[in-house]
Amino acid sequence: MGKAMTTEAYVRQDEAPRLPPPPNMVGVKGWLLKNLFSTIGDSIITVVFGIIIVWLVWRTFEFAILRAVWTGENREACTGENIGACWPMVVAKFPQWIYGFYPIDQRWRVNICFLIGAAALIPMLMPTAPHKVWNALFLLIAFPLLALILLSGGNFAFGLASYVKLASFMALIASAIPLIAFGIEDGIARNKLGLAFAGLGLLAWLASFAVTIPYGGLSIAVLFAIAGALSIVAALTGSQQISMPVIKSWAVVLAGLLAAMVLLDMDFGLVPVETPQWGGLTVTLVVSITGIVASLPLGIILALGRRSQMPIVRTLCIAFIEVIRGVPLITVLFMSSVMLPLFLPPGTSFDKLLRALIGVALFSSAYMAEVVRGGLQAIPKGQYEGSQALGLSYWQTMAKIVLPQALKISIPNIVGNFISLFQDTTLVLIIGLFDLLGIVQAGLRDANWASASSAPTGYFAVALMFWVFCFGMSRYSIFTERRLSTGHKR
Repeated sequence: MGKAMTTEAYVRQDEAPRLPPPPNMVGVKGWLLKNLFSTIGDSIITVVFGIIIVWLVWRTFEFAILRAVWTGENREACTGENIGACWPMVVAKFPQWIYGFYPIDQRWRVNICFLIGAAALIPMLMPTAPHKVWNALFLLIAFPLLALILLSGGNFAFGLASYVKLASFMALIASAIPLIAFGIEDGIARNKLGLAFAGLGLLAWLASFAVTIPYGGLSIAVLFAIAGALSIVAALTGSQQISMPVIKSWAVVLAGLLAAMVLLDMDFGLVPVETPQWGGLTVTLVVSITGIVASLPLGIILALGRRSQMPIVRTLCIAFIEVIRGVPLITVLFMSSVMLPLFLPPGTSFDKLLRALIGVALFSSAYMAEVVRGGLQAIPKGQYEGSQALGLSYWQTMAKIVLPQALKISIPNIVGNFISLFQDTTLVLIIGLFDLLGIVQAGLRDANWASASSAPTGYFAVALMFWVFCFGMSRYSIFTERRLSTGHKR
């Protein structure tokens, strides 16, 4: 027999040397091959779009830098052949672009608003900055009041009727809290007395608009308001679960609103400046910031209402969202400025800017509601079941478990809505408010700077200003996503 064959296993004792990756897989060359020139089709598209982008960048650079005029006193400096951007016109008109028609000797008030707003916003955007709660309260409560007093001059002189309307309306809203907390049938059974006083609160609120006949040193509206104010307490005493916390919270809200009205009523010695004199970047920021701040909480409420189990609440929220989303913003602004006064009693009027702010806030809140609703639908059902197993109430579940996750998921869409709203502020020109774009268009009619390059220069400068704000919001959104790990990387 032949000799038996044996096989010996070979085991490497030393680690194999690590070879560098292929040169075409790393560095700039590797990135280009992977992302821009991976196939013939991608290469053709890259070359075509690259040529277009290079051409656009070169033309812009040539217009804004190489052929631009940098000094001059009037249009003569910007006339002639092959003239680029007319930057002396931008320098001359820039204060008007910022302040609009605001009195020159009072522009320091706008500057103070800008400085205080920036000083409060910067630490709010810094994740490691301390005292975020107080900072947020200042931005949401104190700063708007301060800005309103500085920009308008204060001394609104509301009068007794305005305080009556506020107290009656707050009483009316407070009476609905048991219905929201326990449902309509259970809420009525728990608090019939509160609903009876709520009826008086409704009469008080309606009467305060029309009845102002003095009676014994007081108006009948004041007497109704006293009865309506009692519903704040009476409507909340039907349940020990919500009586004291809600009463305290509602009392704080009512006291804060009354304190704000008293503060706005005070005379600080400032020269009154009517809103038609506002304009430029000031109006753009006022409209956009108001819409952004108001749309998020309103959108959350509407989104929760649309998913509510109460048919009346759900139907009202759906009707509001679908009606508002079914019309363009320009229609909402036109209705608020032109059509709304036709439905009000004779002699009743609201400030045009205030009407625009309300219209923009309501319009943006409808879109924000759908964004938030998308985030709510992305939350697994087990999150709700887990909160119920822990014994959490509906509002505790939403505030502590569901909404934080839903809002985190919706960050890109929320910021996208904010950017769209900031850009849509240019539509307020249709109702006679001169925002940044509107004030630039008005300044182009100045014969002292009329030239062929004035309009392109003005629109180019406005585009840069809008890009700075929108790009800043976009980058901060990306930063927030990464910090919160919104992508849920596996």
